[in-house]
Amino acid sequence: MGLSNKFKDLESYSEVLSDGYQLLPFAFHKISPDKYIATNIVGEYLTVSRDTLKLLVNGTLLPSHPIYNDAKSKHFIMDRDSDTALDLLALKYRTKQHPISEFTGLHIFVVSLRCDYTCKYCQVSRKMEDVDKFDMSEETARKAVALAFESPSKSIKIEFQGGEPLLNFPIIKFIVSESLTLNIKENRVLQFVITSNLTFLSEEVLAFCKLHNIYISTSLDGPESIHNKNRPRPNKDGYQKTIDGIRAVQSELGKDRIAALMTTTSESLSNLEGIVDEYVQNDLHAIFLRPLSPYGFAIKTKQVEKYNVDKWSNFFKQGLEYIIKLNRAGYFLREQYTSIILTKILTPTDPKYVDLQSPSGIGISAVVYNYDGDVYASDEARMLKEMGDEKFKLGNVHTDDYIELFSSDILLDTLEESIAESAPMCSDCGLITYCGSDPVYHYATQGDVVGKKPLSFYCKKNTSIIEHIFELLEDPGSRKVLESWVL
Repeated sequence: MGLSNKFKDLESYSEVLSDGYQLLPFAFHKISPDKYIATNIVGEYLTVSRDTLKLLVNGTLLPSHPIYNDAKSKHFIMDRDSDTALDLLALKYRTKQHPISEFTGLHIFVVSLRCDYTCKYCQVSRKMEDVDKFDMSEETARKAVALAFESPSKSIKIEFQGGEPLLNFPIIKFIVSESLTLNIKENRVLQFVITSNLTFLSEEVLAFCKLHNIYISTSLDGPESIHNKNRPRPNKDGYQKTIDGIRAVQSELGKDRIAALMTTTSESLSNLEGIVDEYVQNDLHAIFLRPLSPYGFAIKTKQVEKYNVDKWSNFFKQGLEYIIKLNRAGYFLREQYTSIILTKILTPTDPKYVDLQSPSGIGISAVVYNYDGDVYASDEARMLKEMGDEKFKLGNVHTDDYIELFSSDILLDTLEESIAESAPMCSDCGLITYCGSDPVYHYATQGDVVGKKPLSFYCKKNTSIIEHIFELLEDPGSRKVLESWVL
């Protein structure tokens, strides 16, 4: 049997170009009937017309063409004058993928499932605040901290979540103390964040946070009527507790030490400007426009069924337009999800946002230690467990060591399947460099970690957002604002 003629011989790939150019790997995405975004494997992009794209692909783009030098400098093509192009492309690719080698930097400690709120979209199975058997113990905390410091990452961020983590404030203090003691020898860049509804914020908590430079993250869904409806509390004072807490943190710790995000419910859709204005009125300079997640009470109460991806995308685009307008009027306000995508588009670095990574960031960028010692590949994986599915449980701090947890078949198999470059519809998508795969989401919604992209809210949402960002980058005024948001 003769050799296959499917491939050219080796010499064909090592010939020096004498004339013309050779295409380097890239894909393209249609933005409008005559506008395309061409992107390469390191996130460089070109905005081109259909005719120009045809010339580029067919090898007939002349050196005198206005985009020829851009295509060459951004590594879409290589000609005889660019013999270092492949080396530079490889260097950029290594830089882009470097966060993978740093491994797990974000360690989430669920110190209690207890909570004083009854949010209708809560993503976990909250427990009433007087049920202390759902608190993390010192023994569990000590073992979880030790595991966190086995990560090779030079930077370790420990984030306290719940429930309401301040209901178990003693264990927060214990974990901070343990971490600081270990770090005397480890010398990592160490950061702490408490994700709280701020109800139990006290002078003691503020003093402790000030002493240890701890950041606070909270939820603010908008004006009082929306916030209290989305996030009900028995005394119907959730909004006021949140605002009082935000102002206390700003006063005692500094304005840069408190951040807030919102969750979009059906009530939010018609109140966009009021929601954004609430952030401005409270001197907040970042907002995260976030859709509902398909976990926990958001499923049980059918909240996720109350709007589709088109309604969400319109809400997000209108929100982005209004936020840009506020920036142009002089008030700096960054939309966080847009900032993450912009960083991927406009810089050679990756911000390590778990949901927008390939392979997925579960386990290798973030990991969750539950109150009972169970270890999960992501916060969403922990939420899935609270719904009765332990698909992404890696083990337990009391029975498994670091190698057993992070080389478990469930993690490694999922990471392999989450490589978007080999996934159907992702592999040839022109927006792949800026997107990700989110296997936990697709498993939760479709029962498959890869997912069927034509049916995926995740895929449609990101495609719509990224397309809109590229459109905004075409406008000089909007681009100036967006560039100021890059992380």
